Amino acid sequence: MEGSHGPYEQWGFRRKIILAVEDEGLADSDYIRILKESLEKKVDVLERIIEKNAEQKDILSDQNSSPDELQNNLDEKGALIDEIEELDKGFEVVFEKVSKELQENRSSYKDEILEMQRLIRKITDLSSEVEIEERENKLLAEQKFSYVRTQVQKVRKSQKAVSNYYHNMMKTNYEDPQFMDQKK
Repeated sequence: MEGSHGPYEQWGFRRKIILAVEDEGLADSDYIRILKESLEKKVDVLERIIEKNAEQKDILSDQNSSPDELQNNLDEKGALIDEIEELDKGFEVVFEKVSKELQENRSSYKDEILEMQRLIRKITDLSSEVEIEERENKLLAEQKFSYVRTQVQKVRKSQKAVSNYYHNMMKTNYEDPQFMDQKK
């Protein structure tokens, strides 16, 4: 994706989009290439989100997993979602710069347009898969939290029973003070 294709290959993709938007001297073909790279990057990020969803499912299914494991997974997914939002914003800005050229010279960019359409279909499929996995993981999370609440309630009841037991046991060995008449 980020190979040696143009004037900004030494910078990261985010920087490439920023520079492309600010640089009025780029050729339309460079903007179109950036659009395609943006879509490829989004496919990559969506595939990584799918991996994180699988990890999350494992964490939620494992009764011995820790809350920290789940939080780390959620943090990593959050960073990926932020990356997708940045890609979408950058795509929109670059697309605005080149959309007129694409429409006026469709035949000149036929291959690029077909490739972008293929990537968009793939993104749509991956997005649907992510959405389904998110719903499944939400159900698993609700079940896990319900299980944890039940366990907490059982522990509290057990602690109360133990406390009552010890309290009662202490009373059986304890006699209230009694007055003894020592006159005889």
